[in-house]
Amino acid sequence: MTRWFYRFRGYLVTPPLIFAFFCILWETETDYLIWPIGISLVFTGMILRVWAQEHLHYRLKAKKYLTTTGPYSLVRNPIYLGNILLCSGAIIASELLWLVPIALLYWFGIYSLVVHYEEAHLLEKYGEPYCRYLAEVPRWLPRTIRFKTFQMLNKYFLDSIVAEIHCLFILLPYVSKELLWPWFGH
Repeated sequence: MTRWFYRFRGYLVTPPLIFAFFCILWETETDYLIWPIGISLVFTGMILRVWAQEHLHYRLKAKKYLTTTGPYSLVRNPIYLGNILLCSGAIIASELLWLVPIALLYWFGIYSLVVHYEEAHLLEKYGEPYCRYLAEVPRWLPRTIRFKTFQMLNKYFLDSIVAEIHCLFILLPYVSKELLWPWFGH
């Protein structure tokens, strides 16, 4: 069952985003506050994904190995945390603040199932080194932040930006909702 969640993880995170696009109930109409917060979270998620990609090389043509550097020295799932930040920012931009805690619970539920599958797979693939990594690095929230960890730029930086730039498109539906909905909805 967890393999199914892993396989469809990209699709499974979208229901709250789709709902946020179509729903106009209880919108918070303080655009001067909502949009900067939403956009800031989207960009923070994007930065985290780029930083993680520099070390993981998932979409890059580079040798793959057990990644324990960069954000992976702080938490085991920085890309999923980046996704959660991106998606939370999009929902905030949709002006449905009441939906954010519901969506966060939903996403952590989905990603917890996905991570369960991934960890079993990586334990089988890397064995004892991955077992040590599981014991040393927390899944979601860092225990401490070590400044030596913040190696942000390496030779994969530009390739990582190119690989992750598509994430910014998450805002397009909510920008169009904001611009077009008054003509169709109210």
